[in-house]
Amino acid sequence: MRSKPRIASRSHIPPFIVMDMMRAANGKEAAGEHIIHMEVGQPSTNAPSKVIAAAHRALDADRLGYTDAKGLPELRGRISQHYQNRYNLDVPAERIIVTTGSSAGFVLAFLALFDKGAKVALPVPGYPCYPHILRALDIQPIFIETNELSRWFPTSSQLADLTSKHGSLEGLLLASPANPTGAMLDAPSLQKLTTHCASNNISFISDEIYHGLTYGAPAPTALTYNQDTIIINSFSKYFSMTGWRIGWMIVPDHLVRPIERLQQNLYINAPTLSQLAAIKAFDCIDELESYKNAYQINRDYLLNELPGAGFGKILPADGAFYLYVDISDLTDDSLSFARTILDETGVAITPGQDFDAIRGKYFLRFSYARSLDDMQEAIKRLKPWIKNR
Repeated sequence: MRSKPRIASRSHIPPFIVMDMMRAANGKEAAGEHIIHMEVGQPSTNAPSKVIAAAHRALDADRLGYTDAKGLPELRGRISQHYQNRYNLDVPAERIIVTTGSSAGFVLAFLALFDKGAKVALPVPGYPCYPHILRALDIQPIFIETNELSRWFPTSSQLADLTSKHGSLEGLLLASPANPTGAMLDAPSLQKLTTHCASNNISFISDEIYHGLTYGAPAPTALTYNQDTIIINSFSKYFSMTGWRIGWMIVPDHLVRPIERLQQNLYINAPTLSQLAAIKAFDCIDELESYKNAYQINRDYLLNELPGAGFGKILPADGAFYLYVDISDLTDDSLSFARTILDETGVAITPGQDFDAIRGKYFLRFSYARSLDDMQEAIKRLKPWIKNR
């Protein structure tokens, strides 16, 4: 009998639960059920019209060969101009690397910055793929438990305590606005963290994928306070291009060539069609702002209606398109709770265990990236379900 191929230990990482929930929801949808998708952070809007038109032109011209590993010069130039327009920062195109979504950016950053066994600090709750990728690369995630006192972000004093406890920290990775909370660091707090990292030789990776999706003050970029910060961003969220798998990194000069070499060997280049189309994304700001306005309407509606449906303990929701809700008065097993909600109401929600292995059992994340009709239908289903359970 032939033996099965060996499975490497690095593949023994937890699942991305939101994708499991989406698969379950899609299965019910394929069977004919009307599912309300509040599990995945995926805009219901199309890619901007000029992006789609540019993709059609590229297909007609068959301009889909390899590009430079760092990305098309025109796209990198447009990203550079974006930083001048939005943040008043001069970011040379030479420091910009176009990636296959933000996910490839994290892999490239981790490989370029950290050797096996390095310790990288992450806030919890937080995006689950950060620690999963780190562990797959034999890098050690060190978790910082956050709470309402710091608006669910780590502080420089917590980083100092971690350094004392663990001997050294090689990195800090965080997102602002954050997933799953939607909370955002203000400029002084962000500056304190970047200053602490710079003073203690800690590489700071700033996930800015939800920039543009804020509902009060705009999100500051960590690049304002430290030019050695590694910025990860993407066209997926604000630009409504999730499936196009296109993102970018901004890295200091000394990391450009190492990351270029990694890109050459791991990915060759980001998808050429998506690169050609993304050039036009920056010409669609009015269209994109209308998308954001729709998210804000959804957010305001849920903030008003969720308490009446039994979900009233909502964390600060400054940006992104998520509400993170404390359901400790309803359950101590949010995974089973979310599955039951899906089975009995057809509303798909993500359990907090995806974002916090310990306290997540008391939380659910609601995505409001879909239509207002979907939000209204979700509330219509959830109110009687909570009342009658």
